[in-house]
Amino acid sequence: MSTQQESRLRSEDATEYLNKHRVLDLFNSLTAQLIYKRPDDPKAFLIETLENLQKSRSTKVNYPCLFDESNIQAVFGMLDPTGRGFITVKQYQEAMITLGAKDYDQNPHGSDIDRINLDTFTREAKHGLANASATFYEA
Repeated sequence: MSTQQESRLRSEDATEYLNKHRVLDLFNSLTAQLIYKRPDDPKAFLIETLENLQKSRSTKVNYPCLFDESNIQAVFGMLDPTGRGFITVKQYQEAMITLGAKDYDQNPHGSDIDRINLDTFTREAKHGLANASATFYEA
């Protein structure tokens, strides 16, 4: 095997490892939280965030996330500026992508009539954000 092939295989192996263990997701999440919150002591903040992530791994709740319920509701409000009480499925799906949600229901309750209400949007956004924030590998 040539040196070039060996190098390519090592690179592919490294990429597979990083993806499997969600290392890049973890660093992206930590960096985003650091930039958003701008703590006076960034190292202590990162340690605390990693400790919280470790706790949430065992409890399956309270994953460190940039967005809280008020942020989710604000996004819905921007998509429903006239206060109709619903958004379209396309708006819903685009909002989930924009929020960075993962593994949410692509066609939740209300999608059959192209009307996603705030409760459904909030539930799915929280679920998708929790999945995105759980930046660890589950065996």
